[in-house]
Order: sequence, then C-alpha cells, then structure tokens
Amino acid sequence: MDAYRGFVMLLMASDGLNFSRIAAKMPESHFWRFLSYQTEHTEWRGCSLWDLIQPSFTFLVGVALPFSLANRRAGGQAFGTMVKHSVWRALALTFLGVFLRSLHHPQTYYTFEDTLSQIGMGYVFLFLLAWTTPKVQIATLAAILFGYWAAFALYPVPPAGFAYQTVGVPANWPHLSGFAAHWDKNTNSAAAFDQWFLNLFPREEPFRFNDGGYLTLSFVPTLATMILGLLTGQFLRQPKSQVNKIAMMAGVGIGCLALGALLDAAGICPSVKRIWTPSWVIFSGGWTLLLLAAFYAVIDCAGWRRWAFPLVVVGMNSISMYVMDHLWDDSIKSTLPIFLGKDIYNIIGRTYAPATEMVFMLLVLWLICYWMYRRNLFLKI
Repeated sequence: MDAYRGFVMLLMASDGLNFSRIAAKMPESHFWRFLSYQTEHTEWRGCSLWDLIQPSFTFLVGVALPFSLANRRAGGQAFGTMVKHSVWRALALTFLGVFLRSLHHPQTYYTFEDTLSQIGMGYVFLFLLAWTTPKVQIATLAAILFGYWAAFALYPVPPAGFAYQTVGVPANWPHLSGFAAHWDKNTNSAAAFDQWFLNLFPREEPFRFNDGGYLTLSFVPTLATMILGLLTGQFLRQPKSQVNKIAMMAGVGIGCLALGALLDAAGICPSVKRIWTPSWVIFSGGWTLLLLAAFYAVIDCAGWRRWAFPLVVVGMNSISMYVMDHLWDDSIKSTLPIFLGKDIYNIIGRTYAPATEMVFMLLVLWLICYWMYRRNLFLKI
C-alpha cells in the first residue's frame, strides 16, 4: 500500500513532468501527443493515467482503514476515542483542502471539490461502515451508486436555446447527447446544488459555476470509492493465500472495468471523472484494484522490495508530500537556478527543460521526505 500510495503521490507532484508543454513544441510527434494525453485530465468523458491519481489515493484510504482499526483495537483504544479521531480527521482533511485552495485568493476560498476535502467529507461515514458487515457495506455501496445516478437522471436537462456560456460552458463544448445529457457540464443536479450551497459562504463574488465542472456532492460517490477500498482491505486481512488474493482482485478489477465501460457505452451513465459518476466509480475502481494487485504481486508475493523503496519513502508521508507540493513547488523551481546556475534546467536541451525542471523539483521534495523517513517523522491526520 505504501509503495502504491507513493507512486500516486509522485505522479501528482510531478505535474506530468510538463509533458504537455514538450508536446506543444513537437505537434507532429505521436509519442509526445500520447504522453501529453496520459498526463492531463480528460476534458470530460473518458480516462487517462492522470485521471486515476485521485481514485487511487481515495481507494487506498479505504484499504488502509481495516488495518488501522485492527492496530487501534489491539492497543486497547476505546470506540468513543476512535470516533472522535475520525471526526477530527474528517474536519482536518476537509479544511486543509480549503486552505490549500485559498492560497492565491484574497480571502478564504470555500469550495470542497479538492481531493482532501472530498475524502474528509465522507470519512466519518466510512469509519462507521467499517464496523458493519460486508453485506451492509455492499448494500450501502449499491445504494449510493443508484441514488446518485437517479439524482442526475431525474434532473431536467436545459431547454432548447439555453445559454450555456452563463454556466461556463464554451460554445464549442462537446455536449453529451440523449439520456447522457443529464451528466453534462455545469447543467446537472449537483451543479445546481453548488449554486445554492457555495453562496452560503462569504465570497469575493457570487458563485455561478466551477470552471472545471467539479462538484461538492462528488464526495458522495467518492465515499463509494472508499467503500470499495474498505472491502478490499478487509479481504486482504483474511487468511487466504496470496495467489487467491491476487486472482480475486484482478478478477473483480477486470469485471469492474467491463461494467463501467458498458454503462458508459450504452449511454446509461457516462464515465466522467470530474463529476465522479457512478460508472466512473466502477470503472476507476477496476483500475485501482488491478494496480493494487500488481503492487501486491510484485512486492509482497515475489518479494521484489528494494526497487520500491523510493516510493515507500513518499507513501509513508503522503500528506506531507501533498502539502509540500502545493506550498513549495514554485519556490523550489525558482530558487534552484540561483544556486545551481540559470541554465540548470537546460542540461539536456531547451526542448526538454520543462521536464527537467519538474525532475529537480521532485528530487528536492523526495529528499525532504527521505530526511523525515530517516528520523521517523511522519505527518498523520
């Protein structure tokens, strides 16, 4: 889990190694066009490698919970104490997300679509579900997916002639058609909720839409992703063979990929990461299961651990990495040339300078995590 989490956090902090900027300099290159696509979020429908960062991080929160609760119970911690900690963690994650999004604003910027906020808003529910049976957890997962699907499906689509520009949708936007239009950008039920809810907070100007189409209520299906992780974590703690565990995770993962793709292709529910549609929960859940199975097979089963050490260093301090990347990335990138020379990022050519810049920044952040690792300093919430 630590290696997988570290892999995800390094992807997030790398900003795609600025491959999109390099690809823009070589528009004829299919290779760089492919890398650019995989290191950027898809505009709406579809999936890239970058789109799997948030589901992976969210899924691993659920996977880790059964192990954490087992350790706390073994240490004699009372249920009430654990409930208080879950509430504290939920609030800390939620408002840490708000804090990080407010850094470049003149006042607190109250939105809740950030990864940390989304996890925080669902965390107490996840904690309480961890004390129930798998049947209850599966039933809750199904209820969330169906209920969230219905909330969008029953909300009316905009009438003919609707001025989409008023909700931040450009004229050339590739609108979803037919039944899938219920999940179009900024004209869905959860977007309407935000136009009410987010204006309850003090703002520089009234909230009308999110430029990326992200939604507060996505924390509900995000909870479904965490429940999928919770079920996986409980399964991993069972006394089954490693081969059985790998086969089960891989089999369920492939099944989830097929079901999510089918729901999207049939137009029943488009797979959209930005608004965390139910089909996206299922489809991305398939990828997270396959990735976890791969890490488990290589590290735990095959015993190939040494290569994963750089990932583990970051994975054991994932919150630190997340915060440092948001706070210090620009400072590190602007400061290094002062000490290492103004052409330090051009050491393999100006064309690849954007990627070199990110590699140096990542190295600095990793060294800080390594320093913390060597001193047993781990930031936990």
